[in-house]
Amino acid sequence: MNNLRHIAQLGVKELLSLFRDPVMLFLIAYSFTFSVYTPAKSAVMDVINASIAVVDEDDSTASRRIRDALLPPLFLPPAQLNFSDVNRAMNKGEYTFVIDLPHKLQSDLRKGATPTVEVVADATAMSQAGRGPEYIRKIINQEVQPFWAGSNNPDNRDLVRLNTRARFNPNMQQGWFVAINQIINNISVLAIFLTGAAVLREREHGTLEHLLVMPLQPYELMFAKIWANGLVVVVAAMASLFLVVKGLLGVPVAGSIALFAIGLFVYLFSVTALGIMLATLVRSMPQFGLLAFPVFIVMSLLSGGQTPLDSMPLVLQKIMQFVPSTHFVAFSQAVLFRDADLSMVWPELLKMFLIGTAYTIFTLSRFRKMLAAIQ
Repeated sequence: MNNLRHIAQLGVKELLSLFRDPVMLFLIAYSFTFSVYTPAKSAVMDVINASIAVVDEDDSTASRRIRDALLPPLFLPPAQLNFSDVNRAMNKGEYTFVIDLPHKLQSDLRKGATPTVEVVADATAMSQAGRGPEYIRKIINQEVQPFWAGSNNPDNRDLVRLNTRARFNPNMQQGWFVAINQIINNISVLAIFLTGAAVLREREHGTLEHLLVMPLQPYELMFAKIWANGLVVVVAAMASLFLVVKGLLGVPVAGSIALFAIGLFVYLFSVTALGIMLATLVRSMPQFGLLAFPVFIVMSLLSGGQTPLDSMPLVLQKIMQFVPSTHFVAFSQAVLFRDADLSMVWPELLKMFLIGTAYTIFTLSRFRKMLAAIQ
């Protein structure tokens, strides 16, 4: 009981020390507000409100249907443009796309011919220029179908037709995925930096020496930092999930928030130990930043949040199985996106717990050696 009381009291000391650090408080607030909201709203790669103009050389019912089908939120209302003004408008960057509907468009469709429609894209808008022509192609094919004589020809019918149904994100809004993924990434970076900074702050200020003269065990110091900083991350992450993701962004969460919180506690058990372990390898905050950032970048890029894990080389996939963030990303996406229950995600929880146990044992040995060197 004395050990538990020491861990609780040391954890309270950690919280008070953190609340007196304005830089860390700003980092926490920024990571779970602007860092989540801004990428979800601005950094998506979908075609949204793209400027477009139409050169209608046919002025037929088919061409007007195509023009009227170019609707928000994919495109802004299309502007009318003369063919002679296309180069000038594109050189000035007035439009991202210009569609040239040829003369006799509807007439050729009635005859069963395939007229050529030209789409000019401004490649300086790389993400929209890459995706936009495919959207335009689908819109044109859909609108001219009633006018095409070959649509009733059995030889021209699709032998296999793909019907796609999106259950949890029917409009395929990329911002929904970005917001959740930002929270997952920020949980990792804050857990590492808060615990590592807590160790180095006491080492630089000389307070570790004061603690060592007290009847305290190294594991009491370590677990106090783990629960205190982990609690801060949990509170900040859950507040961001409710206030920013569900509130400001309007992203529906399909799964159980309580189950996600349980998985978050298990994940923080391992990743906070990783932060302390990294802090035992260096002597100052600048050195810790240089060491922690590459570790976080590897965790962020190779854990399955940014790039699908199945797309990576097999050797790299096996290596990343020993990194807790890989299992946390899979757990979070299953719970928050696909409404998975405990019976579906318990293997990921078990893996995170086992990895966290191994990290904690190794970190405790490193922490003991660091304290022994200080003494």
